[in-house]
Formats: sequence, structure tokens, C-alpha cells
Amino acid sequence: MNLVLMGLPGAGKGTQAEKIVEQYGIPHISTGDMFRAAMKEGTELGLKAKSFMDKGELVPDEVTIGIVRERLAKDDCQNGFLLDGFPRTVLQAEALEALLSELNKKIDFVINISVDKSILMERLTGRRICKECGATYHLVFNPPAKEGICDRCGGELYQRADDHAETVKNRLDVNIKQQEPLLTFYETKGYLRTINGQQDINKVFADIQDLLRGLA
Repeated sequence: MNLVLMGLPGAGKGTQAEKIVEQYGIPHISTGDMFRAAMKEGTELGLKAKSFMDKGELVPDEVTIGIVRERLAKDDCQNGFLLDGFPRTVLQAEALEALLSELNKKIDFVINISVDKSILMERLTGRRICKECGATYHLVFNPPAKEGICDRCGGELYQRADDHAETVKNRLDVNIKQQEPLLTFYETKGYLRTINGQQDINKVFADIQDLLRGLA
């Protein structure tokens, strides 16, 4: 099964990716992991990607797509793959279609884990971290016994700057704007399947399993 996993920050994409990989034995391929592996192996494309990343620049599409091509041609992808974090644009999606065609493969489903923005705000702004031991809490899902105090060591809890409401809202707005054309592209192609990510984690995965039943 050849899958692309999509979802906004806080939608639970990482959790579901782990469950899919464990259940179906296909490799989880994220952009970051691909870049790191290509750089470690010292491939020509890996070194090109490193030269851009070292300067704090975005890796150009042609380099990214070349690295994706190398990764999908590896033996562990023969029975399928789970792409996560790629493609990010319609241009990348079109390039992925072309390279999969070269490899005699096609996407089976693009799974979009959908969660309302208001719920994502609650999920992403509720995190609190202990200044002393680094323990992580959530005001709604995993609150400390005593407000503002770590259960483990008694340290003070704080909110990271990137968890502040304005920062989270901006990050979500950017991701929503970036994702919309991609969702439209895959809907037109007939690959897109939307899963309700507002349910219990196990119910979300059960819905994914129902979707994949015909492929496994």
C-alpha cells in the first residue's frame, strides 16, 4: 500500500503514522529522515541538500524530489510506503505522480486527519513543561495535580514561546493556506480520504484500518 499522510499540527499525525507502520510493516518516510539519511550516505543529492540547509535556505524542489525518488526505489518500499511531510505543494505532488509512474507505482490513498482549528488551538496551547526536570503536561488532557507545579519534582511549569496562542494561530493559518490546494489536487485525483481526528486515538486508527482493509 502506497500512502500519503496529511494533517495540521496537533491533529495526531505522528501517533497514527506509528500505528500504521507497526500494523502494516511499511516504512514511514518523512522529509527530514530522508534528508538526514541522504546526507549521512553522502549521496550527491544529499550533499546538495546539506549545502542549502547549512545556509538556512529551503532545499529546492528538484533536489527534494530527487531524494524522494532515491528513497522510494529502495528495497524496503517494494510492498509500500507511508509518505509524511511530502508533498507540501501541488508542484511537488505533480512531480511525485511522475516519479511514481516511472517506478510503476501509484498512490492508493491520501489520508487527511481532520481536526477543527479551535480544537487544534486547545491541543497546541495547553502544553506546559517543567523548568526543572522537563516533564510535559497538558492543561486539558494531562493536567498536573497542583496548578503550575510539576507532580514529579515540584518544579515550576511554563509555556514555551512557540505554544503561545498568537504563535500557534499563525502556524495553523500558514499550514491551512499551504494545505488547501494540495487537498483539492488529491480530491480531484480521487485519492483523498478524510478521517475524523477529533475522536479517541484508537477510534481514529480503527477508521484508518477500515479504509485500508482492501489493500492489506
